[in-house]
Amino acid sequence: MNGAESLVETLLAAGVDVCFANPGTSEMHFVAALDSHPGMRCVLKLFEGGVTGAADGYRRMSGGLAATLLHLAPGFGNGYASVHNARKAHSAMLNIVGDHADYHLKYDAPLKGDVLGVTQSVSDWVRVGADSRSVAADGAAGVRAALSKNGQIATLILPANTAWEQADGPAPMAPPAPLHRPRPERIAAVAGVLRQPGAVLFVGGSALYGDHARLAGKIAARTGCRLMADLFVPRMERGEGAVTIECLQYPVLESAEILRDATRLVLCGAGQPVAFFAYPDKPSTPEPGDCGIIDLCDPSMDIGWTLAALVEATGATDAVPLDLPRDLPELPAGALDARKVAQAVAALLPEGAIVVNESITAGQPLADATRMARRHDWLANPGGAIGAALPLAVGAAIACPERKVIAATGDGSAMYTLQSLWTMAREGLDVTVIVYANRGYQILRGELANVGVQQVGRNAARMFNLEGPELDWVALARGHGVEAERVEDAEGFAAAFRIGLSRPGPFLIEAAC
Repeated sequence: MNGAESLVETLLAAGVDVCFANPGTSEMHFVAALDSHPGMRCVLKLFEGGVTGAADGYRRMSGGLAATLLHLAPGFGNGYASVHNARKAHSAMLNIVGDHADYHLKYDAPLKGDVLGVTQSVSDWVRVGADSRSVAADGAAGVRAALSKNGQIATLILPANTAWEQADGPAPMAPPAPLHRPRPERIAAVAGVLRQPGAVLFVGGSALYGDHARLAGKIAARTGCRLMADLFVPRMERGEGAVTIECLQYPVLESAEILRDATRLVLCGAGQPVAFFAYPDKPSTPEPGDCGIIDLCDPSMDIGWTLAALVEATGATDAVPLDLPRDLPELPAGALDARKVAQAVAALLPEGAIVVNESITAGQPLADATRMARRHDWLANPGGAIGAALPLAVGAAIACPERKVIAATGDGSAMYTLQSLWTMAREGLDVTVIVYANRGYQILRGELANVGVQQVGRNAARMFNLEGPELDWVALARGHGVEAERVEDAEGFAAAFRIGLSRPGPFLIEAAC
């Protein structure tokens, strides 16, 4: 058994059975080891940003851990933006990065790079394999690190010779350390705070879906506090029967208005809300200046235990959370715009769908329209590095093959990772992609105004517009093996969306709006 084989067997024994990959020469022994272990599902992505983004989406929807296989420092560099997004989402990810054989590193080979520099800047745990006999233990330690603190980025760098030289066998994984919990007296104090006028329970992580969301809803129902979350969350349960959770908005002044009457902000599974960017004469954070912030349980702590303790401390055991009702809009008609796309999606969205939203300027109408649609999960991009939607959709579809995935993205964002369409086609993933073909980075027009620029000249316009030539998303999708249709009116969109929902496999809709 060589080092690569010992690592694959260690991963499988630890429950890691999906590997998103874009390998190169340095990883060939690892590829051979994967080939001899059919229990590992290997998913090829044609760009490393798609590799790491898919691992993020897989974690968010499965709760499990996927490995990535990347090629040297440049390969990890190509995947950096999606690793950044995953870290901001508190996702778990194990990156396996092949490097040159250790004795080859003294030479300035073409692909030699500062692999430690590029990985350490975005990973919570990094280790360089010392020799082939330690690779299995290194892999087990990497899995443990990735699963710790509700999810971390772990990166194992493997010099090529550690993969091909003799190893002893797989290594067992020690369980992650127990999650930290708030002190009982702090729970009791916060229970009192939540009963006060203007109190807000601001939640994140697992408090946004499933049993933990219902605990948060019980607390809000009993104490009368507002239950709130950020806008760009990794995963939230929405639609009929989901717990009612109020979200902030992208413009910081709108969020400031939402929090105008807040007196105490209790954080549980979330950090302090902050504006995406600084703007002249606008605040960096949305809460009032005299609003106290209580960091009860940060995202790395035991969110479920904390909420359960608050339920007991507030006497909310028998409280009934406020659930969202179903309120479906009528199907729209006429010329297509972002609002009508949102209405059609909300009217037709199937029960149990997974919606990945990175439509940016069109995203708020979609969020508003679908809030009381049929029950669904909602994945956003808390890291802000664009190009997230298509890779996240791949990972979510592999994690939940029985559920329909809807990926809504702007045309500019989708161009970052359009190679994911090929993977959707190869793997037969049940994803319907909606591309808002507004021919530009429309968000930047608003951001230019936000910093005080009132006139857009030729150079600025050419950096914002995707025209001359126009992108043909039907041709791009079909070139990657995905059937597609372009629509220009609301009736056409509804018909195309029905096609995407009714057939298995990927389908793309280019919405001209």
